[in-house]
Parts: sequence; C-alpha cells; structure tokens
Amino acid sequence: MLTQLPKFWLDAFYAGLAASIFSTIAQILLWWSFWDVLPWILYRDAHFAAAIVLGQEVLSTPATLDWQIMFIATGVHFGLSIIYAIVLSSLIRHLDIKNSLIVGSLYGLALFIINMYGFVIIFPWFVATRDWITIAAHVVFGVSAAGMYKALSKR
Repeated sequence: MLTQLPKFWLDAFYAGLAASIFSTIAQILLWWSFWDVLPWILYRDAHFAAAIVLGQEVLSTPATLDWQIMFIATGVHFGLSIIYAIVLSSLIRHLDIKNSLIVGSLYGLALFIINMYGFVIIFPWFVATRDWITIAAHVVFGVSAAGMYKALSKR
C-alpha cells in the first residue's frame, strides 16, 4: 500500500519516522548524560503524550511503565512526526542539502515554540517539558527529518 504513494509522500513519511526515532534517542541520551531522571521522565512524557488521546485522567496515574500508555504515546509521537516531516519536506523539496539542514534546524526550533507555547493552551501539562533538552530534541528532529528526506529523495 505504501509503495503506491507518490515518491514525495513516501520519502516524507519515512523521514518523519526516522526523525521521530532519532529525536527520541537524542532526548534519552541527554537525559541520561545530564540529569538523573531516567526512566521516570520517559514515563512521565509518555503519560503526557498518551493523555492527548486518552484524556487527562492518565495524568493522575503514576509515571511508571505501562505498555498501553507507551504504545499510545508512541503512536502520537510517530503520527505528529510524520505530519511535521511532510510539512518540512514540502518546504525543503527544492533546496540543496546544506540549506535543507539549516531550514530543518530552524523548523525544529519553530516546532518547539508551537508545541510548548501554542499547544499547551489545549494540553497545559506539557508546560513541564519546557527545557533545553526538549529544545535540543526538536532541533535534532528538524535536522534529521531534513537530512533523511533529502537522502531518500535522491535515490
């Protein structure tokens, strides 16, 4: 089914999946390197993301490993990442790699502002995630989405 999509959409889709994974790994590595909060903060953020779908009741449960919450949070993260990567891919489609990576980093910063200062109007619990590690993860997302899209679109 995916192979029937036009190449742009397929490349942007895969770029979103890859960037979602890369940014999550970067965030976990930064938490592990600079803060002594793993795995609690990962579970907390999973509860935050799952609450978008399941409602605020999820936030009152302990921030522990819950596979249903992790599965839903992963789906939310992948879904948003794919949408964001499609938008970014359309912006960089005709740029060279260097400019694409610059736009990707700025796009990541813009996503941080939109997510952490815009979407918190609807989902106020995300205010707790406003920190430099979340900024870095968003920049990693933008750069990796741009780089992956450009690499895939060349083949």
